[in-house]
Amino acid sequence: MRTYPTPPFPAQPQPVPGSQRNMQPQPDCGEQSYTGSGRLKDKVALITGGDSGIGRAVAIAFAREGADIALAYWEEHKDAKETASWVEQAGRQCLLLPGDLANKAVCQDTVAKTVERFGRIDVLVNNAAFQMTRQSLEDIPDEEWLRTFDVNITAMFRLCQAAVPSMPKGGSIINTTSVNSDDPTPMLLAYATSKGAVANFSAGLAQLLGPKGIRVNSVAPGPIWTPLIVSTMPQEAVTSFGEQTPLGRPGQPIEVAPIYVLLASDEGSYISGSRYAVTGGKPIL
Repeated sequence: MRTYPTPPFPAQPQPVPGSQRNMQPQPDCGEQSYTGSGRLKDKVALITGGDSGIGRAVAIAFAREGADIALAYWEEHKDAKETASWVEQAGRQCLLLPGDLANKAVCQDTVAKTVERFGRIDVLVNNAAFQMTRQSLEDIPDEEWLRTFDVNITAMFRLCQAAVPSMPKGGSIINTTSVNSDDPTPMLLAYATSKGAVANFSAGLAQLLGPKGIRVNSVAPGPIWTPLIVSTMPQEAVTSFGEQTPLGRPGQPIEVAPIYVLLASDEGSYISGSRYAVTGGKPIL
């Protein structure tokens, strides 16, 4: 069994959205450890928030399982190019798609460019997310609340709506929700509320798309060591991050990626409308 870092971690403030290259310790996205077995051979996957963290781990795993990748991300170009390099080292194609998914036109363009390049979308992973921490309701700016929902749930709706016509029977949509959808952290009020919406959206969409043969599931990570943490949380929370879980540490992105592989693969052909917790032992309802 591999051992992973445990808190305390060094303070390391970063501007939003954060850079994986500058984190200490470095998140493990499976760069040196994930071994594929052809479970996604010749599939096409569009992954949002794919430059770092969970998105990078999923991109690496999917590529090593045989998928070509379209990688949507906000503005961390160096992180995105590094992820693309890992995909290409696995012998697969990687299309980089920078842009702000809070913008409807960017969502539509992201899907259109993926289909133009690869001809279809077999797997859509809606993983992009925005969060900020605030200590009181009065501290939350109106524009920040709206941006949280625009990125975390409205973009998901728009991407699904645009992608479904190009998804074949057997396609899979995987949405990243959070343990916060069941156990909201007060200082992450906007984020937690939006992630509850993601859970319900996924469950309802699975029922709408079932007749088309397209499966929809969600993954609910607990505390995972990603750039979002060091760039948006108070530094005292960063230094102790993950210690409250039964396993006593945060998860690494590579520890989340395998459930995405299962849900994307034909092995998950009868799994739809479900939510999967990867929380280090903290239960979800």
